[in-house]
Amino acid sequence: MRTSLPEEQAYSQHNRRGRANGDSGPLPRRRWSIAWLLTLGVIIGYFDRINIAVSQQALHATFGISLVEFGYLASAFSWTYAIMQMPAGMLLDRFGVQRVGRISTLLWSVASFAGALAPGLILFCSSRLVLGVAEAPVFPANAKALGYWFPKEERSFAISLTDAAAKFSSAIGVPFLGLLLLHFGWRFTFGATGLLSLVYFGLFYVFYSNPRDDRRLSATELDHIIQGGGGQAEHSQDRQASRLGYLLLQPKVIGLALGWGAYNYSFFLFLNWLPSYLAIAHHMDLARSVVYTAAPWLFATATDVLIGGWLVDALIRRGWNANRVRQTIMIGGTAFGLAIFGAAHTESPVLALCWISLGLGGLAAAAPVAWTVPSLIAPTGSVGTMASIANLSGQLAAISAPIITGYIVSATRSFNSAFVIAAVVLLIGIFGYAVLLGRIEPLREPAA
Repeated sequence: MRTSLPEEQAYSQHNRRGRANGDSGPLPRRRWSIAWLLTLGVIIGYFDRINIAVSQQALHATFGISLVEFGYLASAFSWTYAIMQMPAGMLLDRFGVQRVGRISTLLWSVASFAGALAPGLILFCSSRLVLGVAEAPVFPANAKALGYWFPKEERSFAISLTDAAAKFSSAIGVPFLGLLLLHFGWRFTFGATGLLSLVYFGLFYVFYSNPRDDRRLSATELDHIIQGGGGQAEHSQDRQASRLGYLLLQPKVIGLALGWGAYNYSFFLFLNWLPSYLAIAHHMDLARSVVYTAAPWLFATATDVLIGGWLVDALIRRGWNANRVRQTIMIGGTAFGLAIFGAAHTESPVLALCWISLGLGGLAAAAPVAWTVPSLIAPTGSVGTMASIANLSGQLAAISAPIITGYIVSATRSFNSAFVIAAVVLLIGIFGYAVLLGRIEPLREPAA
């Protein structure tokens, strides 16, 4: 299972050259400060997203919405988020992460403040739609940015930090926002996330730039990045439409999109409904449900970073076949996601949380590996577009999961069927990764 791949050869050659030149000092770590900056952005962005799940009962009291209506309201963010995925990817490939990211982060803080001040349901729903537009570039931009900033043998761990941030945000955000809600009301919680988003806009504006333009990046570290396959040109200006059409016809892209959609279906089911599941199925009050909700997300955070990030990079650096390592984690992690089926067959809240933790943990391990795929296989100048195609599929699932679950729970007062449907969707995702995506290798460049 061990082999010598070009990415590992480049890494080894770079290290040998550094030792030959007498460069025995520690390698500067500016690239990791960029990874942590983007990680902070995901944590704050997910505070905006999970706010609505925590506030379900308060929104019902304010606006008088039913379970079905809440399902639609919870999915409102994902409607515009999905619609904007392809445009966002094309804008990223044309104008770059820095410019698009600045506009995005400013707009999402405005949307959060608008939700806090909304006097009625229509304006509140409108704020969620605007938030979807604002946050649409976040994950494609992160995939593109980390592709610039990191050599291939470090990329899985870097991406795992930003991906795990979504789970960690849920783990700490649900109890944090729940406590704010209990003491100050739901409008205060939306205002608090708006303020945090505004702070992140300032940090991103000041500290993010592209590797070749970054004054804080040393020549030694830039060379390390370039030798490992990072540091490419920031954007390209032509043939956007032809690239999009080419990518949409590639089986590998379709397989990646199916796998990501399956992941997102389960992820958004629990992101929007886990506190309500504990309240309805296991009769917990709000204070207990928001605390119990943290457990599966903390477990998912750990597997995301340790398995999907650190372990993948460690095995590849030791000479393991990079394709087999990535495929094993992606397919195996998604298969572990089927454990959520077990939650449909237990009446114990502890056992249910164990099953859900195992399922989310497996999915979380697969997620950062999937996010590295666009930077590994996309034609030149197309990483943002490919990432957006995958994320569009994910957001179609994110739209469907809250709505379908709302109808099921409203009709049956049970989550059992909702979990079974999620398991079926995961089987489709496994097929996409195993059969259609197949070997993780670069696509041919599209014809001019």
